[in-house]
Amino acid sequence: MSRYETRPLDVDTWPDFARLVDANNGVWGGCWCMWYHGKQEGADDSPAAKRKAKECLVREGQAHASLVFEGAECVGWCQFGSPEELPRIHNQRAYLASDPELPDWRITCFFSGKGHRGNGVASAALQGAIEQIRTLGGGRIEGYPEDIEGRKASPAFLFNGALSTFERLGFKRSRKIGKHKWVVTRTVRRSAR
Repeated sequence: MSRYETRPLDVDTWPDFARLVDANNGVWGGCWCMWYHGKQEGADDSPAAKRKAKECLVREGQAHASLVFEGAECVGWCQFGSPEELPRIHNQRAYLASDPELPDWRITCFFSGKGHRGNGVASAALQGAIEQIRTLGGGRIEGYPEDIEGRKASPAFLFNGALSTFERLGFKRSRKIGKHKWVVTRTVRRSAR
Protein backbone atom coordinates (compact mmCIF):
# COMPACT_ATOMS: atom_id res chain seq x y z
CA MET A 1 0.00 0.00 0.00
CA SER A 2 1.28 3.46 -0.93
CA ARG A 3 2.26 5.84 1.82
CA TYR A 4 0.62 8.60 -0.20
CA GLU A 5 -2.95 9.51 -1.05
CA THR A 6 -3.95 12.01 -3.74
CA ARG A 7 -6.84 14.45 -3.75
CA PRO A 8 -7.94 17.15 -6.20
CA LEU A 9 -7.12 20.79 -5.56
CA ASP A 10 -10.47 22.36 -4.76
CA VAL A 11 -12.10 24.66 -2.22
CA ASP A 12 -11.86 21.97 0.48
CA THR A 13 -8.15 21.21 -0.08
CA TRP A 14 -7.10 24.83 -0.76
CA PRO A 15 -5.96 25.36 2.88
CA ASP A 16 -3.69 22.28 2.63
CA PHE A 17 -2.20 23.50 -0.67
CA ALA A 18 -1.75 27.03 0.71
CA ARG A 19 0.02 25.73 3.85
CA LEU A 20 2.53 23.82 1.71
CA VAL A 21 3.15 26.82 -0.59
CA ASP A 22 3.53 29.18 2.39
CA ALA A 23 5.97 26.76 4.07
CA ASN A 24 8.11 26.82 0.91
CA ASN A 25 8.46 30.57 0.31
CA GLY A 26 5.52 30.75 -2.08
CA VAL A 27 7.28 28.16 -4.29
CA TRP A 28 10.22 29.47 -6.28
CA GLY A 29 10.05 32.86 -4.60
CA GLY A 30 6.29 33.43 -4.82
CA CYS A 31 5.11 31.80 -8.05
CA TRP A 32 2.07 30.10 -6.51
CA CYS A 33 1.99 27.98 -9.71
CA MET A 34 0.54 30.92 -11.65
CA TRP A 35 3.07 31.28 -14.49
CA TYR A 36 1.51 28.51 -16.60
CA HIS A 37 -1.91 30.15 -16.34
CA GLY A 38 -0.54 32.92 -18.57
CA LYS A 39 -2.25 35.77 -16.80
CA GLN A 40 -0.94 39.16 -17.82
CA GLU A 41 1.64 40.50 -15.44
CA GLY A 42 0.22 43.49 -13.64
CA ALA A 43 1.51 46.33 -11.53
CA ASP A 44 1.00 44.18 -8.45
CA ASP A 45 2.83 40.97 -9.28
CA SER A 46 3.59 40.24 -5.63
CA PRO A 47 3.37 36.77 -4.09
CA ALA A 48 0.27 37.96 -2.20
CA ALA A 49 -1.42 38.97 -5.47
CA LYS A 50 -0.50 35.62 -7.03
CA ARG A 51 -1.88 33.76 -4.01
CA LYS A 52 -5.16 35.67 -4.30
CA ALA A 53 -5.34 35.01 -8.06
CA LYS A 54 -4.65 31.30 -7.57
CA GLU A 55 -7.31 30.98 -4.89
CA CYS A 56 -9.80 32.75 -7.17
CA LEU A 57 -9.03 30.27 -9.98
CA VAL A 58 -9.49 27.35 -7.58
CA ARG A 59 -12.85 28.71 -6.40
CA GLU A 60 -13.94 29.14 -10.05
CA GLY A 61 -12.85 25.57 -10.94
CA GLN A 62 -10.18 26.94 -13.30
CA ALA A 63 -7.12 25.47 -11.54
CA HIS A 64 -6.47 21.73 -11.35
CA ALA A 65 -3.87 19.76 -9.46
CA SER A 66 -3.36 16.37 -7.92
CA LEU A 67 -2.34 17.06 -4.33
CA VAL A 68 -0.26 14.40 -2.57
CA PHE A 69 -0.92 13.74 1.11
CA GLU A 70 1.14 11.82 3.63
CA GLY A 71 -1.39 11.37 6.39
CA ALA A 72 -3.05 14.76 6.92
CA GLU A 73 -0.15 16.76 5.46
CA CYS A 74 -0.03 17.94 1.82
CA VAL A 75 3.54 17.22 0.69
CA GLY A 76 3.41 17.96 -3.04
CA TRP A 77 1.39 18.24 -6.22
CA CYS A 78 1.19 17.97 -9.97
CA GLN A 79 -0.60 20.79 -11.82
CA PHE A 80 -2.65 19.95 -14.91
CA GLY A 81 -5.32 21.56 -17.05
CA SER A 82 -6.52 22.23 -20.56
CA PRO A 83 -4.35 24.34 -22.92
CA GLU A 84 -6.90 27.14 -22.43
CA GLU A 85 -6.43 26.94 -18.66
CA LEU A 86 -2.64 26.57 -18.94
CA PRO A 87 -1.57 28.32 -22.17
CA ARG A 88 2.10 28.75 -21.22
CA ILE A 89 4.77 26.07 -21.32
CA HIS A 90 8.56 26.24 -21.24
CA ASN A 91 10.27 25.95 -24.66
CA GLN A 92 7.05 27.21 -26.27
CA ARG A 93 8.75 28.50 -29.43
CA ALA A 94 10.27 25.05 -30.17
CA TYR A 95 6.95 23.43 -29.26
CA LEU A 96 4.96 25.62 -31.67
CA ALA A 97 7.53 25.25 -34.50
CA SER A 98 6.04 21.86 -35.40
CA ASP A 99 2.48 23.29 -35.56
CA PRO A 100 1.20 20.79 -33.00
CA GLU A 101 -2.36 19.67 -32.47
CA LEU A 102 -3.06 20.80 -28.93
CA PRO A 103 -3.80 18.09 -26.37
CA ASP A 104 -6.92 17.85 -24.25
CA TRP A 105 -4.79 18.16 -21.10
CA ARG A 106 -1.35 19.45 -20.09
CA ILE A 107 0.80 18.42 -17.15
CA THR A 108 2.74 21.61 -16.46
CA CYS A 109 4.50 21.41 -13.12
CA PHE A 110 5.34 19.40 -10.04
CA PHE A 111 6.34 20.42 -6.57
CA SER A 112 7.51 18.39 -3.57
CA GLY A 113 7.96 20.09 -0.23
CA LYS A 114 11.29 20.22 1.58
CA GLY A 115 12.13 16.87 3.11
CA HIS A 116 9.90 14.99 0.64
CA ARG A 117 11.93 15.29 -2.58
CA GLY A 118 13.18 12.09 -4.14
CA ASN A 119 10.64 9.97 -2.22
CA GLY A 120 8.06 9.22 -4.92
CA VAL A 121 5.85 12.28 -4.43
CA ALA A 122 6.06 13.21 -8.14
CA SER A 123 5.08 9.68 -9.22
CA ALA A 124 2.11 9.67 -6.85
CA ALA A 125 1.09 13.15 -8.05
CA LEU A 126 1.27 12.17 -11.72
CA GLN A 127 -0.73 9.00 -11.12
CA GLY A 128 -3.33 11.09 -9.26
CA ALA A 129 -3.48 13.60 -12.14
CA ILE A 130 -4.05 10.78 -14.64
CA GLU A 131 -6.92 9.44 -12.53
CA GLN A 132 -8.48 12.90 -12.16
CA ILE A 133 -8.22 13.45 -15.92
CA ARG A 134 -9.91 10.08 -16.47
CA THR A 135 -12.77 11.19 -14.20
CA LEU A 136 -12.97 14.58 -15.96
CA GLY A 137 -13.55 12.92 -19.34
CA GLY A 138 -10.17 11.55 -20.36
CA GLY A 139 -8.39 12.44 -23.58
CA ARG A 140 -4.87 13.04 -24.81
CA ILE A 141 -2.44 14.27 -22.17
CA GLU A 142 0.89 15.98 -22.80
CA GLY A 143 3.77 16.50 -20.41
CA TYR A 144 7.06 18.36 -20.93
CA PRO A 145 9.58 16.55 -18.74
CA GLU A 146 13.34 16.72 -18.50
CA ASP A 147 15.54 13.75 -19.45
CA ILE A 148 17.98 13.42 -16.56
CA GLU A 149 19.47 10.03 -17.49
CA GLY A 150 23.26 10.11 -17.16
CA ARG A 151 23.41 13.57 -15.59
CA LYS A 152 22.91 15.12 -12.20
CA ALA A 153 19.77 17.11 -11.64
CA SER A 154 18.40 18.37 -8.37
CA PRO A 155 14.83 17.21 -7.68
CA ALA A 156 14.16 20.78 -6.49
CA PHE A 157 14.55 22.03 -10.08
CA LEU A 158 12.61 19.33 -11.93
CA PHE A 159 9.45 21.44 -11.97
CA ASN A 160 8.29 19.83 -15.25
CA GLY A 161 9.05 16.34 -13.93
CA ALA A 162 11.52 13.66 -14.96
CA LEU A 163 11.10 11.82 -18.25
CA SER A 164 11.56 8.47 -16.48
CA THR A 165 8.59 9.19 -14.19
CA PHE A 166 6.32 9.84 -17.16
CA GLU A 167 7.56 6.78 -19.04
CA ARG A 168 6.96 4.52 -16.02
CA LEU A 169 3.34 5.67 -16.10
CA GLY A 170 2.78 4.90 -19.78
CA PHE A 171 3.71 8.15 -21.54
CA LYS A 172 5.53 7.93 -24.88
CA ARG A 173 8.11 10.34 -26.27
CA SER A 174 6.70 12.50 -29.05
CA ARG A 175 9.46 15.01 -29.86
CA LYS A 176 12.28 17.03 -28.31
CA ILE A 177 11.72 20.72 -27.64
CA GLY A 178 14.97 21.47 -25.84
CA LYS A 179 18.39 20.00 -25.13
CA HIS A 180 16.94 17.67 -22.48
CA LYS A 181 13.22 18.54 -22.74
CA TRP A 182 10.64 16.23 -24.34
CA VAL A 183 6.98 16.32 -25.25
CA VAL A 184 5.43 13.08 -24.01
CA THR A 185 1.88 11.88 -24.57
CA ARG A 186 -0.62 9.41 -23.21
CA THR A 187 -4.32 8.95 -23.94
CA VAL A 188 -6.71 7.89 -21.19
CA ARG A 189 -10.33 6.90 -21.48
CA ARG A 190 -13.12 8.37 -19.44
CA SER A 191 -13.76 6.51 -16.23
CA ALA A 192 -16.92 4.40 -16.27
CA ARG A 193 -18.94 5.92 -13.45
